[in-house]
Amino acid sequence: MSEVKENPMMKWFIIHVIVIAALVAGFFMLTKMPKGDTVDKGTIVYLVRHAEKITGENAGRDPALTNEGEARAETLAGMLREENITKIYSSDYIRTRETAAPTAKVSGVEIEIYDPRDLPTLASLIQEVKGHILVVGHSNTIPETVAALGGVGGSPIFEKSEYDRLYVVTILEDGTVQTDLQRYGVRYIATPSEQ
Repeated sequence: MSEVKENPMMKWFIIHVIVIAALVAGFFMLTKMPKGDTVDKGTIVYLVRHAEKITGENAGRDPALTNEGEARAETLAGMLREENITKIYSSDYIRTRETAAPTAKVSGVEIEIYDPRDLPTLASLIQEVKGHILVVGHSNTIPETVAALGGVGGSPIFEKSEYDRLYVVTILEDGTVQTDLQRYGVRYIATPSEQ
C-alpha cells in the first residue's frame, strides 16, 4: 500500500484561504449593516452649539449666522446625512434654527423648539424617544444638556470663538450612557487668553 504524504505548504495555503474568506465575509456583513440599526439598541443624541453668528453693533438681540456659520451648518448636515436623524430640537433663536435647518432639510425632519431654560424637560423628551436626535443649543446650555442626559459635558465652551464641538451621547437600553466629544467644520484653536 502506498502512503500519502502531507504537503505542509498545501495545509498552510488552505488555512490562509479559510481565514481570509472568514475576514472578507465578516467585513461584508459589517458594511451591509444599516446605519439606523443602532436605533434598536437605544438612542444616539448629537449635540452642538449654534454655528458662528453675526456680532457687533448691527447684530441685534437675535443674530443670524455668518457665512462661516452657514458653511458649518452645511458641514454638520453632510456629517449627519447617513445617520437617520429622527428628531431635531432647537432653541427658538435664528442662529440655532439656521444651524439645524440644513440637517432638517436632508433628513426630512421638522425642527421642534425647546426652551433652553428648561433642560430637564428636554432631557426627558429625548429619553422617551428611540432614534438619532440632533439638539442645537448654546455655549452655556449644550454641556448642561449632555450632563442632563447622563453624559459628561466636559469643560465650558469658549463663548466667543468655539463652535466646533459635537457631542455624541449614546443612551443604551440598559441605561448606560456613553459620551464622545468630536469636532466638526473649521477647527477651533484656543487663544492664549482662553487657555
